[in-house]
Amino acid sequence: MTVDWSWHAVAEAFPLLLRGLVVTLEITVLAALLSYVLGLVFAVIRMSRIPVLSQLTFLFIEAVRSTPLLVQVFMFYYVLQSQTGILLSAFLSGVIVIGVHYACYTSEVYRAGIEAVPKGQWEAATALNLPRGRVWTSVILPQAVPRVLPALGNYTIAMFKETPLLLGIGVLEMLNRAKEYGAETFRVLEAYTLAGVFFLVISYIASVMVRRLESRVGTL
Repeated sequence: MTVDWSWHAVAEAFPLLLRGLVVTLEITVLAALLSYVLGLVFAVIRMSRIPVLSQLTFLFIEAVRSTPLLVQVFMFYYVLQSQTGILLSAFLSGVIVIGVHYACYTSEVYRAGIEAVPKGQWEAATALNLPRGRVWTSVILPQAVPRVLPALGNYTIAMFKETPLLLGIGVLEMLNRAKEYGAETFRVLEAYTLAGVFFLVISYIASVMVRRLESRVGTL
C-alpha cells in the first residue's frame, strides 16, 4: 500500500492553515487571560468564605468541571444564546466558554498556591491590622501567584489543544481550515498532517518554556 502524498498540496494548504493558526492562537491567549483572572476571582471568593456566594461558586465550578467542554460549547452557542436573545460571534463564544471552563481548573491551582503561603504571613498581616484587601494584594497573592505559574502554563497548552472543539460552531481555527481545504481539494491527508505538525511543534515549544519556568520558580 502506497501513500498518495503531495508536497504541492502541502504548499497550497500551508497559507490557509497559517491563517487558522493565527485564530487558534488568538483564542488561546484571550481564553487564557479570562481563565487567569476569573479563576483568581473564584479562588478568592471560595477562600474568603463569603456566605451564599462561596457556595454558589463551588457548585458552579463543580458543574463545569463535571461536564465535557464540547457540551458546554454547544449549550452556550446554540441553546443559551437563543433563550436569552444575546447573540455573540462563534469566535467570542469560543473564547468565553474555554476561558470559563478552564477558570474552574485554574481556581483550584490558585487555591493550592494560596494555601501554600505560610500561616505566619496571615498572622503577621493581622497583627499589623492591614485591611483585608491589602492583605490579599500586597501579602498573599504576590507570594502565591509565582508558585502556580507553571501549572497555569500547562493549562494554557491544554487550551491551545482544545480549540479544535470549536469546529462544531464554525470557528475558522486551524483544524477547521484543514477540513475546509480537504473538502475543496479532496487532499485530506496533507491538510490534517500539517495541522497536526503545527499543534505538535507549538505545544512542544510551549511545554519546554513551562518546564524552564517551573525550574526557575523552584529556585525562588
